[in-house]
Parts: sequence; structure tokens; C-alpha cells
Amino acid sequence: MTHRDATPSRGSGPDRTGHDPAPPRPPGADRTERELRDALEALAGGVLPDPDAYRTARGEWLRRERRRRLVLAVLVAVVFALATLIGLWVLNQAPSDPGVIFSGNGAAAADGPSLPRLHP
Repeated sequence: MTHRDATPSRGSGPDRTGHDPAPPRPPGADRTERELRDALEALAGGVLPDPDAYRTARGEWLRRERRRRLVLAVLVAVVFALATLIGLWVLNQAPSDPGVIFSGNGAAAADGPSLPRLHP
């Protein structure tokens, strides 16, 4: 035997507020809607698109795209020039005395004998 709850779930019962699902329409609403629709259709029918609208919009878009690319190219050139100048400045600040790279005082890296060197 299966037990079923007889309580209805929330929101599935009839509307308890006493309101109708749709409010009543005021008198003359159909006439108002028809007049408004006719006025909007007349207004929309009187609007004619500019024959050069697409060409104008496309030209403006291409100008903006060209400007974006030019700005990006200038920005890349400035960053590259700054990086080059900073690198040259850092290299110029290095001491001119030769540093010690290998003095020969360190221990050998391998325990075994090294390979023979060819002397021309």
C-alpha cells in the first residue's frame, strides 16, 4: 500500500486573492489600439532610409579601424624603442673592467680525468 499526501503543493491551487487572471479592459481600448497602430504605421511608412546610409556607416567603421591599427602600431613602436633604449642604457652602466669568469682555482666538476684537448 502506498501513502499519498492529500495536501496540494504550493502554488498549484486556484488563485486565492480573488483577482481575475487578466484585469478588465477599459471601454474603447480596441479603438485606442487601432488608432495608435494606424498612427505608428503612418509614421513608419513616412520614414525612408538614406540611400547612402550603408556606405556612410561602412566608411566611418573603416576610418575607426584604420585609426585603431595606427594607434596600436605607434604604441608597439614606442614600447620597442623604450625597451631598446633601456637595454642600451643598462649595458652602458656596466663596468668597463673585464670581470673574472674563470680563475682556475675551483675544483673540477667531474671526479674522473678530463678528455684530452687538441692543440693545433
